Amino acid sequence: PTDVELAKNMGCRAIYLQNSPETLKEKGLEEVCALATTDWDQIAEFLFAGERKAEVRRTTKETDIDVALNLDGNGTCDISTGLGFFDHMLEQIGKHSGMDLTIHVKGDLEVDEHHTIEDTAIVLGECIYQALGSKRGIERYGYALPMDDCLCQVCLDFGGRPWLVWDAEFKREKIGEMPTEMFLHFFKSLSDAAKMNLNIKAEGQNEHHKIEGIFKALARALKMAIKRDIYHFELPSSKGVL
Repeated sequence: PTDVELAKNMGCRAIYLQNSPETLKEKGLEEVCALATTDWDQIAEFLFAGERKAEVRRTTKETDIDVALNLDGNGTCDISTGLGFFDHMLEQIGKHSGMDLTIHVKGDLEVDEHHTIEDTAIVLGECIYQALGSKRGIERYGYALPMDDCLCQVCLDFGGRPWLVWDAEFKREKIGEMPTEMFLHFFKSLSDAAKMNLNIKAEGQNEHHKIEGIFKALARALKMAIKRDIYHFELPSSKGVL
């Protein structure tokens, strides 16, 4: 910790050779710590390829949205949109992809849920796109998973060409406070903003399980696709550009 304090006094950041920065919190040095790990491959990746973080703020007459993420985080989430079920679904993205995700939204819920859900997807997509940077070394592609009675498949490609294939139907008008018609709209806006191809299919009887399975499958697909290999630090494309 005294070395991290030295870094703070010098105006730079530190890599802390411990698995947890808990001891730094007591001294107020957490922000100075760029990385806390004993994994030298992770340290090499950080020094060689850099951080993959982004923050996007979008303010309109309808919504005020702040999204921040770290693709190489630990799945830590801080999410508040004013829609409980939507918060729960967004938390699945962070938790099961391993990215740290902060989403704070103030929307015109007195009108309805549409603007809050759509604009959140746009800002989250932009944040993912920025954090990916050059895309060098990423796997690019990503997942199917079962959830009780449901089978959900989300395949994605960070190829730079947005497209959505949606094969999921819902019989309920709402799940929680979230209209089921907005699920398609959310993923379309997310695909466009992140410039990724999404192919989503879901089957099953329980509507809650079905949509939660889709969000979890998206998260696992993201985890696969954003995985980075600094020892093969090339664009995963024969075109040479993504």
